[in-house]
Amino acid sequence: MNTPLTTALDVARIRAITIDLDDTLWPIWPIIARAEASLSTWLATHAPATAAQWGDPVALREVRNQMHTLRPDLAHDLSALRRESIRLVLQRAGDDPALAEAAFDVFFAERQRVELFEDALPTLEWLAQRYPVIALSNGNADVHRVGIGEHFKGALSAQLFGVGKPDPRIFHAAAEAAGVRAHEVLHIGDDAQLDVVGALGAGMQAAWLNRSGDAWELAPLQPHTTVADLHTLRRQLG
Repeated sequence: MNTPLTTALDVARIRAITIDLDDTLWPIWPIIARAEASLSTWLATHAPATAAQWGDPVALREVRNQMHTLRPDLAHDLSALRRESIRLVLQRAGDDPALAEAAFDVFFAERQRVELFEDALPTLEWLAQRYPVIALSNGNADVHRVGIGEHFKGALSAQLFGVGKPDPRIFHAAAEAAGVRAHEVLHIGDDAQLDVVGALGAGMQAAWLNRSGDAWELAPLQPHTTVADLHTLRRQLG
């Protein structure tokens, strides 16, 4: 692994935490696969023509991915992209497109059933006792439906804000929600571009959670710290 050189983490300057959700606090793709399977099962009962053509979760995911091109105006809103992809396959199969709302609800309910990484909850509890913590995500998880809302002062998503990471505006809005200035925030996330580069561009400190040991490919930019798990980060902060 080519680990990045890291600048010194200035713990004394940190007055708030922003933290990513998907693949930082829980693995996202097992959740998406389960939610897509639930959607396929629902379609088989309520929209059999659609299920016959698009019942395979892989096929549904391909249509969902195509929506980025078909509806670039919804790029920041993963819920809308998913809902419109369902509506599209319903229309193509000749089923009632109005079923898209109920079908999405099935998907979305399953999407909120997450399995936290073993280090996630202890770290959230520890952080929340010391800092205001703001969830900052491009995804559509709801920290309250997930069951961890008590550990957050607030939650900001690309869907609600209108732009997503790495745009500095959403980072600045998160700092404002925490009641601090951007340079007083440590952002924690797994995505080198969206989380680390985004946070650095917004004037924050950045902790790269690199669970899989990926190479850092964005030099000369560097995170303030790189950790393989949240326990390690907690020790650095403590």
